[in-house]
Amino acid sequence: METEDEWPPRRRTLTLPPPARPTPLEPAGPPPARTARRTMIGAAVAALLTAGVLVVLPQTRLAGHDAPPPAPGPVARALTAVGAGAPASATELTALIADRRAWVRAHPADDASWAVLGSAYLGRGLRSADSSYYPRAEWALRRSLAVRPAARGNAAARIGLAALANARRDYAAARTIAEEVRRGDPKRWTVYPVLVEAYSGLGDLKGAAGAVEKLLDLRGGSTALAAAGAVYRERGWREDAAASLAEAAAYATTPVQKADCLRQLGDLAWDRGEPAEALAHHAAALRTDPGAHAALAGRARAELALGRTGAARRDYAAAVARLPRPEYLLELGELYESMGLAADARAQYARLRARAASDDGHGVRDALVLGRFEADHGAPEAAVERLRAQWRRAPSAAVADALGWALYRAGEPEEGLVFAKAAAEKGGRTALFSYHRGVLERELGQYGPARRYLDEALRTNPYFSPLLAREAREQLEGLGELPEGGPKDMYGSAAPPKQAQ
Repeated sequence: METEDEWPPRRRTLTLPPPARPTPLEPAGPPPARTARRTMIGAAVAALLTAGVLVVLPQTRLAGHDAPPPAPGPVARALTAVGAGAPASATELTALIADRRAWVRAHPADDASWAVLGSAYLGRGLRSADSSYYPRAEWALRRSLAVRPAARGNAAARIGLAALANARRDYAAARTIAEEVRRGDPKRWTVYPVLVEAYSGLGDLKGAAGAVEKLLDLRGGSTALAAAGAVYRERGWREDAAASLAEAAAYATTPVQKADCLRQLGDLAWDRGEPAEALAHHAAALRTDPGAHAALAGRARAELALGRTGAARRDYAAAVARLPRPEYLLELGELYESMGLAADARAQYARLRARAASDDGHGVRDALVLGRFEADHGAPEAAVERLRAQWRRAPSAAVADALGWALYRAGEPEEGLVFAKAAAEKGGRTALFSYHRGVLERELGQYGPARRYLDEALRTNPYFSPLLAREAREQLEGLGELPEGGPKDMYGSAAPPKQAQ
């Protein structure tokens, strides 16, 4: 039995229990390669994978024929993806929704089909960043539970409700529901991706580590590898993340699934400040699946870093037209602002507010991106209030960083630094986090640490923000060279250099 200090454990062969009933899921694949040992695992991305439900339908063969059956159509492909917690295309999910809606009209007592319908609605909403699908998802999932309550074994609908809670950023509710399912059936592997996302959103490193480890034990293949890779990335273990995501892409069973892995590899390369590699991964994702609109935003970031401003603007505009996530609207607004296009920036910020208001009406909490927006472009005091409430609900590294920065912008740098340090303790390892901490240290006269973190931000990713990367360089130059005198001066005990006064 591995100890926490030995995590990730050594590669070993996984013995998978046979499913209780035949299920059209992806092939299990080989066990994942886990190449490094760490002590804890951190937060996974707010968007890990579309967590679906376990659909119980038998696979069939054409009796009396040696020829293989025909390739599955869009409904079957979406059904397989939903059952495996993997992404599916918008077209396939739309076809599955239409198919199950027609079926439950004629068979309203089919709890499994209601659960499939609910998870298909959820997947469609996630795929298009359209939260109006979420109330429909909840309605179908609760209809499934009305037909067959959780006490009678309806785990599929419960997992779907937990995944919906994650999509709405209600990570505490997702954890509660998913843990109930896990306690009742600890070998039901489809519950673990939901748990990974919930624990990560709550900033629970130990819980996320346990959920990932169990998922890797129970299930190989692309879904488990991609989940592990996303968690490694958020913890800052980039080599491990790259290995897991590359293997996940190799074992992907559909173009949509492969493109999602390639997109995550592109985001990882961006984290490392490698825009050419990021561009290659995002371009490959779009060739594999033209509907991978999240890769458009990733490609735009890389193009901007490479000086291709016109292409970046076009790709950002296409991304927000097809996938209007608030974070993409914020990025595009800041790009326009960095170019001196104030009116265009304000238009994107207005769209961000409208999207967040629409999400709120559908039960989604966009507190993190709204807090970041308000801290830099709105009312910092309102950002502090919003992010304090979010910290009480979900004390993750991302929320700690955003709250620390909002406190600084609101004139409370001492408390802000406390939260910036908490973000690092919870696994935050991004250029933006380092920049925020460097500015806070500088504000408080800690010039040695300020140099360290500003330099770390630019070494990690010199292109991390069209607005803030330039400010980071200016502030670092303003601090000047390290004064003579050794560690005492380096850690801020000496008088500041003249350039900083």
